Amino acid sequence: MIVSSAVDVTGRWAPLARRTPVAKILALALFTTAALFTRDLVALVFALAVTLLAAPLFGITPWGLLRRGWPALFAAATVVLSLTLFAADRSGTVLLHFGPFLVTTTVLQNATTLALRLLAIALPSILVFSTTDPTDLADSLTQHARVPARFAIGALAAFRLVGLLGEEWRTIAMARRARGLDAGGNPVRWVRVFAGTGFGLLVAAIRRGTRLAVAMDARGFDSGMPRGLARPMPWRPGDWLLVLAGAVLAVMIQYLAHR
Repeated sequence: MIVSSAVDVTGRWAPLARRTPVAKILALALFTTAALFTRDLVALVFALAVTLLAAPLFGITPWGLLRRGWPALFAAATVVLSLTLFAADRSGTVLLHFGPFLVTTTVLQNATTLALRLLAIALPSILVFSTTDPTDLADSLTQHARVPARFAIGALAAFRLVGLLGEEWRTIAMARRARGLDAGGNPVRWVRVFAGTGFGLLVAAIRRGTRLAVAMDARGFDSGMPRGLARPMPWRPGDWLLVLAGAVLAVMIQYLAHR
């Protein structure tokens, strides 16, 4: 076996989760592109509200989506904090001035806008890819997007390996802790331990990717010969409706941003 799947596909029988992966990706691209090119608070709040309301249709509760998206929430909080400390434009009414913190209406608006835009892009992506089976993704890319089989199989292997990163991180962290490399409540040591664990994860990922590439070449995945389809995947009317819904929501986001 080349690699075992560690991707937890949630709610795959929910109405939108079982749609064709390429249709979900197209709808996601339309939706997130519209959010990417707007800095309007109302439009971004609308995009986030639509994401949370659509989560049950993908088989995930809104709270479950927020739990899965904790890195994005952490990144959004970091954006707000960094802009509060280092923003160049501090015009507007002063809301808070405490030590290095000088929060004005302009700073608060810019920080909130960037944080919401990050969430409006990250959370829908988590919603789509956490409900997409890697094998279905590869089959859909080959049949509907007409991508080369080499690219589709590479995407399948990469998508399956993503789920192993968390397990690999825990294994490295426990191994380092067993050797006495623990932060012990010291924030400076925590940063060093975190950086060391991250570097170990990077090295392990490179080694795993190299072994996987060699194993796939040995099994003829790079032979260049035409490959057949073992699992035909029809494009249904519901897939067109999902893409259309993504386009309509994208237009609505832009309409709210330029109203």
